[in-house]
Amino acid sequence: MPSASPAPSETQSVDQLAQLALTTSFDLSSLERHRDPPPPGQADTISAANLEMKLAEIRHIPVVDAKGHVVGIVSDRDLLRHVSRLDGKPIPIESIMTRRVRTVRSTTPAADAAQILLDHKIGCLPVVGDEEQLIGIITETDFLSIAQQALRGVDVTHSAGDR
Repeated sequence: MPSASPAPSETQSVDQLAQLALTTSFDLSSLERHRDPPPPGQADTISAANLEMKLAEIRHIPVVDAKGHVVGIVSDRDLLRHVSRLDGKPIPIESIMTRRVRTVRSTTPAADAAQILLDHKIGCLPVVGDEEQLIGIITETDFLSIAQQALRGVDVTHSAGDR
């Protein structure tokens, strides 16, 4: 029976985890993917966000201002609560988004990001750059995928370039 790989390093950064995604089946490359298509703005509608989330098969979508700064986040649960009340009327996404959004940087240790998710019982963290612009998003599913691979004996401690 093969021995299990060591657990991921507590100092491994979100950016390093994104590099791991390039050669594995989980999608931390979403850290770069949220630029195509661009995330919705505050004036975009609930219907548009709902469609985008369904097409992309995602459960969270950050909302940005004109400079790309995160101003809110919408989950699939937020949409479920409001979609039935649309009655064909366009409703801006800013009316349902969560405005107090916790974020991390790409250099944040992954263990710290996971702890924020656990401490605040949230499902995702937008990743922002040096000027607070949205780079991407890391989710609980990303961490579960890493855990699953580690439990299967895959060494998740090396960057994609080391494999």
